[in-house]
Amino acid sequence: MITYYTDGSASPNPGPGGFSVIKNGVPHILGSEEGVTTNIRMEGKAIIAALEDAAGEHAEIFTDSEFWINVITKWAPGWEAKGWSKKGGEIKNLDIVQKVYPLYKQSKATLNWVRGHEGDEGNELADTWANKAREGVRL
Repeated sequence: MITYYTDGSASPNPGPGGFSVIKNGVPHILGSEEGVTTNIRMEGKAIIAALEDAAGEHAEIFTDSEFWINVITKWAPGWEAKGWSKKGGEIKNLDIVQKVYPLYKQSKATLNWVRGHEGDEGNELADTWANKAREGVRL
């Protein structure tokens, strides 16, 4: 089984951003988005990158984004069933939601929440590299 830790960074938020994917304890994917972005967008892009990298293999993805876990596992099924709409307004970051949700459905991945900045080694490593990605570092 593959183990991933993912994280996103934007500073200021919104501002320049970056994301990282740690695979089996090693920095594996760094990325960003042109222009101004948000921490939430970068967190979502990191999960997308991990799911794409897993390519159907069994994987555990650890993230400190409870938001994205809820989007993917609780809210997106209903939004998809309603034609990508929700009661009360627009779905923010719909482009990312529409990419990550099908990837997750087709995957053999489980999403696991970890509390950020609480000493979890994988999460701390993902945070460090997401900040480096925001600064333009690439592997």
